Amino acid sequence: MHDMTVMVTGGAGYIGSHAVLALLDAGYKVVVVDNLVTGFDWAVDDRATLIECAIEEEDRVRAAIRGYHVKAIMHFAGSVVVPESVSDPLKYYRNNTAASRSLIESAVVEHVPHFIFSSTAATYGTPTTATVSETSPTVPINPYGTSKLMTEMMLRDVAAAHPINYAALRYFNVAGADPQGRSGQSTDGATHLIKVAVEAATGKRDAVAIFGTDFDTPDGTGVRDYIHVSDLAAAHVAALERLIAEPRRNHTLNAGYGRGYSVNEVLDAVDRITNAKIVRRPEGRRPGDPAALIADNAAILRTLDWVPERADLDLIVSDALAWERTLSERA
Repeated sequence: MHDMTVMVTGGAGYIGSHAVLALLDAGYKVVVVDNLVTGFDWAVDDRATLIECAIEEEDRVRAAIRGYHVKAIMHFAGSVVVPESVSDPLKYYRNNTAASRSLIESAVVEHVPHFIFSSTAATYGTPTTATVSETSPTVPINPYGTSKLMTEMMLRDVAAAHPINYAALRYFNVAGADPQGRSGQSTDGATHLIKVAVEAATGKRDAVAIFGTDFDTPDGTGVRDYIHVSDLAAAHVAALERLIAEPRRNHTLNAGYGRGYSVNEVLDAVDRITNAKIVRRPEGRRPGDPAALIADNAAILRTLDWVPERADLDLIVSDALAWERTLSERA
């Protein structure tokens, strides 16, 4: 058991709510800060304390850090829709970069020693190789990726100037849901393939669009590295434990399995599990979509005490499907 309190921003959202579960299950105390603009209060486990406010509300955030004796911050809050970042860049620089600057300052002022940041493979932009490592060039091609990379840069500079260490985890394609059915991807208008596919499988959509069938990949559709959200949440707890064990070291790590699946392979898995056929609608490529994006995950496996437990496409799809059916019952 840990007598440590962790503040989780965006803890009412998809990945954040799973990190809250992983922290609580590991014995940490948790305070969630979420403005509930895209999150859901029911997604926050009852064992955690929910404070409904924005991370840039510095007085409230700092009072919470003091009042709950917060010793680490896990930062998931922000905006995550890539096409929207292109049409409304200032929203992303406000909600991701500027709000993160405020949160990091609160951490420094209140002497929080550890900070874990939810970053993204979008920091790499369009890679020249199918597999990307942490040393690959970071040349984001949209404001979403840039807004996250700017936060990584702030953390690097702040950790050099102040007694705080950090881990930035660069996620690949997060999917699935808590195997115990406690949380899952609940947002309307999702753009993530597995979410869209299980919506189609449960009758919420009549077809799944395939954006690009002429990529240089084995079957012509885009290849991505899908990571189960529960494994990703466990990686955050492992990252926190590494920061505590080595208070002067910082880490920037890819969070993926190092294995890619094409759009067609994902849809085949859904068809296999439901014993039905999703209608597939081929469409043109989306701007900026690379043919393949797969994590070189050697560094995270070497650095953290973390072994993925659900690194199986059928498991990811099954958990996502079970959650989608739960949502249908809630409606």
